Amino acid sequence: MLNLILFGPPGSGKGTQAEKLVAKYRLLHISTGDLFRYEMSHNTELGLLAKSYIAKGELVPDAVTIGMLRKRVEANPDVKGYIFDGFPRTVPQAEALDKLLVEKHQTISALVELTVDEDEIVKRILLRGKNSGRSDDNDESIVRKRIQVYRKETTPVADYYGQFGKSLTVEGIGSIEGIFKKLCKTIDNHVGRKA
Repeated sequence: MLNLILFGPPGSGKGTQAEKLVAKYRLLHISTGDLFRYEMSHNTELGLLAKSYIAKGELVPDAVTIGMLRKRVEANPDVKGYIFDGFPRTVPQAEALDKLLVEKHQTISALVELTVDEDEIVKRILLRGKNSGRSDDNDESIVRKRIQVYRKETTPVADYYGQFGKSLTVEGIGSIEGIFKKLCKTIDNHVGRKA
């Protein structure tokens, strides 16, 4: 199985590339944001639990998020692998994800990070902000803060997988197709698959 963690700062093109990777490798895209929205909108047990923390202004505990991930993984046993998007964000979350996968006799194949220069990211997001309707896409100081938070949160996770030789980086500059080809080549070389 091919199990990827896709990392990239806001505006790196991660969402676009995730769709292309899902199609090429026939993977299931698991976005924690989507999981939360689904579970909460359907008032599932986990969704109601998450809502109770959010209503108090608290972070949803990792155990609840892992419960949602477990449910999604177990509901799709016949896929060729997964792309995890938005998770893990911390080393304890990475350890919990590894534990979940080991129970399924699987492992993370690679963490792949799209790297993009900060000024380029700011330019992209401000351009996107003209159409997105998101106020946080129109304020350069907020965009730069989001990038700082991303780096602070995700660097330890990349380092964690790096100790196992599983952290990969791909430059996220160029055409969508060009970046996709670089991603596929990097993944294939790492996992020993043929493109």
